[in-house]
Amino acid sequence: MSLPHRSRFPWNLDWNLLRTFMVVVEQRGISKAATFLGLKQPTISSALKRLEQAVGKTLVIRKPNEFTVTRAGQVLYAECATIFGTVSQLPTILNENNTDLSGHLSIAITSSVVSEHFDDFLNRFSNAFPNVTYSFTVNESDEVEKMVTLNRSSFGICLLSRTPKKLKTMVLYKEYFGLFCGERHRLFGAGTISEEDLEGEPFVAFQTEAEGGPLEAISILRSRLNLSRNWRGVSSSLNEIRRLIMANVGIGALPLHVAQQDVAAGRLRQLPPYGDLPQVSIYLVSNPARRYSEAEIIFLSMIETEMSRFEISERTYGN
Repeated sequence: MSLPHRSRFPWNLDWNLLRTFMVVVEQRGISKAATFLGLKQPTISSALKRLEQAVGKTLVIRKPNEFTVTRAGQVLYAECATIFGTVSQLPTILNENNTDLSGHLSIAITSSVVSEHFDDFLNRFSNAFPNVTYSFTVNESDEVEKMVTLNRSSFGICLLSRTPKKLKTMVLYKEYFGLFCGERHRLFGAGTISEEDLEGEPFVAFQTEAEGGPLEAISILRSRLNLSRNWRGVSSSLNEIRRLIMANVGIGALPLHVAQQDVAAGRLRQLPPYGDLPQVSIYLVSNPARRYSEAEIIFLSMIETEMSRFEISERTYGN
């Protein structure tokens, strides 16, 4: 008896087409995907056409100066990314029977996460399990969440604007944000500075300060102080916001404990207000649907236990 159509599909499908399609979507074009994969453009076009024929759907609209992923293409991409994340775990899963704990932890992290509690834990964990290796990739917070959801990272450390439905979250630490200017700014050497002195001041901002974003509280603070209506600089990187502040492109917000060293060195000065400042949580996110390796399971269990030893007030920096 022959298999029904739905059962034959995975046996007849060339799975390499899924990988090619995923790259086409991520590279936003056939020519870019060809360059990324080291193949010729007609090869990529042919692969995409074969996949569309196999699934019976148009996946990408290809016109001059236009690249659009259809609804069916978006659904297929999400599945391809999940498959890719699962396959990427296989070397670790197959290596679990070693006598000594080994494995690899891939951590997606937002820029300039500064936590003495996390660093102390990482030190103890690495000393206890010297055969475990690590990779840290820096991304915007929404990309970190996506990488964990799609199983491309073991864990994520990031800001969250809302609690993800499919992920497990734990507050790693909290931090207060204050406003700062650089030594080139007119107020840097001033005596007493009032909130009124900041009215109309140009500012630089994080991309996540938008309405509904995890740093929206900073935007609310700026509005209360009547700063300039429009930003002069924007970035997703804390280090680049720091650069813009020091270059006097505009004043900007930084975590108090991160800026402390620059303040002590005379490179930054904190501006008012000094109380009732925006407080932001940094989360450790994990995916309950992921088949974790032994090293990942132990890491997650130990960090949850370790952080529970400290009250959240102890893990709140800059207060």
